[in-house]
Amino acid sequence: MPVRPTSMPPGLIALALGAFGIGLTEFVIMGLLPEVAADFAVTEPVAGWLISGYALSVAVGGVALTAAVTRLPRKPVLMGLMVLFIIGNLLSAVAGDYGVMMAGRIVAALCHGAFFGIGAVVAAGLVAPARRAGAIALMFAGLTIANVLGVPFGTFLGQHFGWRSTFWAITGIGVVALIGLALLIPGRGTVDAQRPAGGLRGELRAFTHPQVWLSLVITVLGFGGMFGAFTYIAYTLTEVSGFATSTVPWLLVLFGVGLFAGNLLGGRAADVSLSRTLVTVLAVLTLVLVGFALTASSPVLTVASLVLMGAFGFATVPPLQMRIMRYAHQAPTLASGANIAAFNLGNALGAWVGGLTIAAGLGYTAPIWAGAALTLAGLGVLLGALRLTRRTEPSTADADLVETSA
Repeated sequence: MPVRPTSMPPGLIALALGAFGIGLTEFVIMGLLPEVAADFAVTEPVAGWLISGYALSVAVGGVALTAAVTRLPRKPVLMGLMVLFIIGNLLSAVAGDYGVMMAGRIVAALCHGAFFGIGAVVAAGLVAPARRAGAIALMFAGLTIANVLGVPFGTFLGQHFGWRSTFWAITGIGVVALIGLALLIPGRGTVDAQRPAGGLRGELRAFTHPQVWLSLVITVLGFGGMFGAFTYIAYTLTEVSGFATSTVPWLLVLFGVGLFAGNLLGGRAADVSLSRTLVTVLAVLTLVLVGFALTASSPVLTVASLVLMGAFGFATVPPLQMRIMRYAHQAPTLASGANIAAFNLGNALGAWVGGLTIAAGLGYTAPIWAGAALTLAGLGVLLGALRLTRRTEPSTADADLVETSA
């Protein structure tokens, strides 16, 4: 029996580098939301649309751009998407008003879904089948490192030198990521070797499988719950838990540590048992959010909740991405991009619902309660989807066992 290589393919480093830049521009705005709102003289919920608008744009770009480039070589596509990312962040850095800032966020967001969707397929193709969820987790590790190191540093930078300085720094990171993609991603013959015939029509056929659609719904609800709780976290930490504004970046470091650990552990667990991992993680995440909402007035318990929310929230990412790729295995590129769009549609839903609860005067713990409800709904859809699979596709229901022994 041949020995499988265990070293990390260099291409995964390039993908993680791109994920780092994209994750930074997506999440750093949360720690800077009070400063941005004050600078543009807008209310908190209106400022929150810089997050929701980004997420909705990711949802559009994840499907539309992926569909548009499905026949093109993947390496130049990934590099082109990074150029779009650089342009969007540059526009945000020089924005003179709220409208221009929103335009920059939208431009940067358009590349997000397609990059992660195509990148996940490339990452999975660089390793043996039994290591695919782990490879996807390694790519998404760039996103979590952005939260551990990039977001707190970006928040610190923005609070001390103005929030625009953060977006100038992100623009520079985008340039470095572009160079990394050019140097480290394998050539066309490698990353496009398993591309299915049939182009866009073949990719669209994957959406005839009901489990693909159920996977998208699970992603929207399950991940949207965590993001909804996190969107207004700066206000929760300062107005409910009693932390000083200057401590927010360091608290976000702890949240990012949870993201990083949860992402890698979730990927490893999903390679052993995909369905069992998803059920467990969504159930525990619901309990964590309920506990956070009940104990947010306690600084000590808030710190613990932040770490756990990050860990179990991002432990969903590799298995959710792997689930849709399993059911769309013959043509996974567009389905993978659609699931990235679903992540961000969930982000927008969570941020919108959280904003509604704040606008209704329910307080800064209300978004956490709303997030728990969304995650619980996602768990319910997952359990229903698994029940349907056992009735209609018993061989697929046992796929975890096959996957483990592969």
